[in-house]
Amino acid sequence: MSSKRYKKLPEKTKTLQSDTINNLLLLVKKNCTTKFDESIDLNMQINNKQKKSEINIRTIVNMPSGTGKKVKVAVICEEEKIKGAKSAGAEIVGGDDLIEKIKGGDLNFEKLICTPSMMVKLSKLGKVLGPKGLMPNPKLGTVNPDVEKAVKEAKSGQVEIKNDKDGNIGFSIGKKSFSDDKLINNFNAAIDVLEKEKSNNTVKGDLIKNLFLTSTMGVSYKLKLGKNI
Repeated sequence: MSSKRYKKLPEKTKTLQSDTINNLLLLVKKNCTTKFDESIDLNMQINNKQKKSEINIRTIVNMPSGTGKKVKVAVICEEEKIKGAKSAGAEIVGGDDLIEKIKGGDLNFEKLICTPSMMVKLSKLGKVLGPKGLMPNPKLGTVNPDVEKAVKEAKSGQVEIKNDKDGNIGFSIGKKSFSDDKLINNFNAAIDVLEKEKSNNTVKGDLIKNLFLTSTMGVSYKLKLGKNI
């Protein structure tokens, strides 16, 4: 049974013409009628079926306006880097001792950063970290000799962009409480990264088939980019 709040949301948004983010933000925010600060999200379908191979998008975008979310970061590093990692804001920092805790199933964090030399030991825990999406990856900046920089970036609004097997991608560009300018800055940063990923994957034709703007508890609106990616 639909709630009273949901029944008040607009119907048949699929029949509406696509519009730019500047115009749609007003509609999406208007539908944020819950008591919490809803996320403003991008959802898209990519053209991941190519003749010779499938496109796999997995990258990061550093949102210039942040995300409004707190991320609990763990760092595995050498002893001389522990102090720097903590000062940068990491909640959990350690070396071999932390690896043993993770081996035992202690995964009380949302992002794991590791130095290259410690990664040799951590790589053996792929079955523990892999299914949770927590295994550090050089492409995502989480295998990094500069742990202080990596922690600061993770804390300041770093978002992973990854497609599933059906070519769907979804991520947040901020919160309802953000100004339109902040949300648009994050949106543009994400689109720039996707444009680079298109070149890296040598996509024939458009990468993005459909693009939608929505909120945590709202409805989706078809988004018009203004250019082909």
